[in-house]
Amino acid sequence: MPDGTADPTTVTRTPPPDAGATSPAASASPRATIHDVAAAAGVSRQTVTRAVNGMYGISAATKERVLAAAAALDYRPSRFGRGLVTGGDRQLGLVVNDLRNPYSPELAAAVLGLAAARGWNVMLADVGLSGDEDRAVRALGAQTDVVIGYLGSRAAEWIGHLGSVPVVELDPAGEVLRAAVRLDASAAVEDLADHLVASGVRHPVIVDASHDARPSSRGRLMLDALRRRGRHPEIAIADAATAEHGAAMAARALERFPGVDAVLAFNDVMALGVLAACRRAGVDVPGTVRVVGVDGLTAGTLVAPTLTTLAVDLAAVAREAVDLALGMLAGDLPRSGAAVQRTVRHRLLVRESA
Repeated sequence: MPDGTADPTTVTRTPPPDAGATSPAASASPRATIHDVAAAAGVSRQTVTRAVNGMYGISAATKERVLAAAAALDYRPSRFGRGLVTGGDRQLGLVVNDLRNPYSPELAAAVLGLAAARGWNVMLADVGLSGDEDRAVRALGAQTDVVIGYLGSRAAEWIGHLGSVPVVELDPAGEVLRAAVRLDASAAVEDLADHLVASGVRHPVIVDASHDARPSSRGRLMLDALRRRGRHPEIAIADAATAEHGAAMAARALERFPGVDAVLAFNDVMALGVLAACRRAGVDVPGTVRVVGVDGLTAGTLVAPTLTTLAVDLAAVAREAVDLALGMLAGDLPRSGAAVQRTVRHRLLVRESA
């Protein structure tokens, strides 16, 4: 863990289905081949190859017909064919949304370590920085065996692009379509609210991040917890969860609300910006204003004061996701449903900033 404390995460597992139930693997029909797809679509094997790999040389109508046949047959390109590109190694696809955010490389490092220990390579797609998000996701579908990562509001669309590849969403934004590892900050937020009230906080501000100017689910948890304890926090919502936005929102809050005595940030990155804004304004942290982030990033232990945070163990997130993905691929787990959902919970880590 970033600060050397005990594992700050609780992992809960949804109980598996009845032991006597027939597994998908046991009742599945033989895996479809390229010959099956070619026959179903009325084309040659070469045309199937071009269609499923997004190559040129066929019409849009033919490509659509081939992809429809492939989807109906649950067809995936052969290991030999994809081995021409990947070298034959087993490939795990990882989707992140911005490698400039320290959260993404910390997650990627955890996934890479697990994958390497199991003899897998990792192919990474950064949909936040990619010039063509759809193409990046389609490439994972064509060149990997399983995919895990952050799909956000485009989950349904991108899972469609990935076809029959086992997919594990991280912290899904809506209904779970395949498998998922949920991140649950609710209990940690309650602990934080209790801690702040016990510390004498009366005028907190929440620095949130949302694309639609409405409080995020995390921001709503903070608002509700504080209101139930008789506090009435102000909320400032940025359109991006960056340190720059955190600093700007905090500077504005310090000017508009002279009595502010705590700032709760959407994530650790924004909280680092809040700390910078307080330092520039000559505001003592934690003497005058307490500052709290979310994620438990290593960077929070390298600043002064060290950052209080609602930490999530990314090693646990990676482990649960990889276990689900490989279990689905092996046929030991179903491709969707309650049996392929896990929850990793945050935990309050009180450090110097609060």
